[in-house]
Amino acid sequence: MMRPMTFEDDREMAVALGTSGVMAAMSGGVDSSVCALLLQEAGYAVRGATMVLRDDQESTCGSSRDVEDAREVCQRLGIPHDAFDLRDRFDAAVVRPFCDAYLEGRTPNPCIACNRFLKFESLQQRRRELGLDYVATGHYARRRWDAATGRWQLLRACDPVKDQSYVLYHLTQDTLAHMLFPLGELTKGEVRELARARGLVTAAKPESQDICFVPDGDYAAFIRRHTGKTYPHGPFLDQEGHVLGEHTGIVGYTVGQRRGLGVSSNHGRLYVKQVRPEDNAVVLSDNASLFSDTLTASDVNWIPFDQLNAPLRLRAKIRYRMAEQPCTVEQISPDRVQVVFDQPQRAVTPGQAVVFY
Repeated sequence: MMRPMTFEDDREMAVALGTSGVMAAMSGGVDSSVCALLLQEAGYAVRGATMVLRDDQESTCGSSRDVEDAREVCQRLGIPHDAFDLRDRFDAAVVRPFCDAYLEGRTPNPCIACNRFLKFESLQQRRRELGLDYVATGHYARRRWDAATGRWQLLRACDPVKDQSYVLYHLTQDTLAHMLFPLGELTKGEVRELARARGLVTAAKPESQDICFVPDGDYAAFIRRHTGKTYPHGPFLDQEGHVLGEHTGIVGYTVGQRRGLGVSSNHGRLYVKQVRPEDNAVVLSDNASLFSDTLTASDVNWIPFDQLNAPLRLRAKIRYRMAEQPCTVEQISPDRVQVVFDQPQRAVTPGQAVVFY
């Protein structure tokens, strides 16, 4: 049985290969601060890097306050700090697709897009430009080299409560080869204790909640402000097409939603089952109708192999905060898979990610 590679193994491999330069992605929070601390204590030549993503102070990630907190931690550790202006890239790769998805009746996951196109694309590019060997992040995840297949693997964190492997499903072999995850074997409590013990300013900083650029959670209002557009009202329909009421614009609804509908029914509580931009309609149903046992997914990224050649029994998550569910996965085209769950799952939502374990 293979033992998961630890952060100490990563350090020993780096020393053996004569590599030591690391760009520590620092968001201004406690996790990335301790990430930089652990790298330094392990003997790496560490350079802190913070992405400037937003102009406003309301944002809970990538704001000017976050840059200052990250810079102060770097000063405390005695390491260089860079701030990269990625506002245009963030808007193009994360914010605009976020708005577009709601207009298309999908529910996006902007944190996955930010990880994919900013932390693991833009920062890897900067790493190469600076001649460094790794990018390290404060994600709770681990990696392992599988000598039998000659490939890197992505593993869950040791702490199941904090495991963030779900949002990292897109990592390629090249990216994994140049990644470090120092927090993969720690709990959140241990991370905060390390920060307090070293006197880091971020030790008690609260975790960001919801989507960083929509801190109040009102996605529809943000989309209206960001696009400068208004979105027409339209019908709430039942599954047979009967009009139940009027919605206030499709950008305000997502599959499984119950609150804020303003529609009553003699058949009990109603939930959003489908958002249809083609006729500006929102279809409602009872809770039982939200369950399904099959989905198809595109933009597939396999980590242990290049392609699935036969149906495979796996476990899957269709949301970050859910238990893995047994299923059968079959590749039906070069970039599409079909997933059949053993038990029906609630509110399979277009736009979200399905991740296999």
